[in-house]
Amino acid sequence: MRITRTIHWTAALAIAIAFSTTVLLRGQVGTGLLDLNTATDQQLSGLPHMSTAIVKATLEKRPFGNIVDFNTFLLGQGVTAAQAGELYEKAFIHVNLNTGTREEILLIPRAGNRMVREFGEYRPWVNWAQFDKEISKYVGQPETDRLKQYVFIPVKLNTASDADILSIPGAGARMVREFKEYRPWKTQAQFEKEIGKYVNAKEVARLWRYVVID
Repeated sequence: MRITRTIHWTAALAIAIAFSTTVLLRGQVGTGLLDLNTATDQQLSGLPHMSTAIVKATLEKRPFGNIVDFNTFLLGQGVTAAQAGELYEKAFIHVNLNTGTREEILLIPRAGNRMVREFGEYRPWVNWAQFDKEISKYVGQPETDRLKQYVFIPVKLNTASDADILSIPGAGARMVREFKEYRPWKTQAQFEKEIGKYVNAKEVARLWRYVVID
C-alpha cells in the first residue's frame, strides 16, 4: 500500500511539474484581440468605424510601428477619439510592457494613468505570473486578464519555445523555424539580415519589436 501511494504521489508530482512548465513557457504576447497589423481585410471590415476606404488605406500603410502611429492614422481618416476607443475594444497593436510609452498605454481602453504608473513601476516584466501578481493587487484578476490582451513581454530569441514564438501575431510556423535556425542570436543587425531573407524590411521591423536577445 505504501509503495502504491508513493508511485501515485510521484506520478502526480510529475504531472504538476509538467503543467507548471507549460504555464511558464506559454506565449509572451497577450491574446484575445485582433492585431491591426495582421488582421485580414474581412476582419478589419468587421470592426467598428472601419469603412471600406479606411480598411483599404490601413492595408496600404501597415505595418504600423505601434498603436500611437495607428491612432494618428485613424484620427486622420476622420474617426473620432471616442470611436477609436470602441474599435480598440476589439483590435489593437500590443504595447511592450518594458518599453511602452505613456501615450501607448493610455490608448488601452480604461487603462488610464493608474496603469501608466503600475506598468512602469514593475519593470522589467519577465513573465505573466509576475503581471498577474502585481496588477491584480490593484484591479483584480478579471481586469488583469483584460489588460493582458493589450500587452506583451518581449519573446527571448535564443530560448523561446515554439509556443512563445507563435504568440507573436503573424509569426507562424515559418518564423518558428527561422528564429530557431539562426540561434544563437547576437545582434539586431543579424536578425535584420537573416529574417530579411524571407520577409521585407517593414515586416522584419514589425517582428523585431516583439523580441529580445537574451
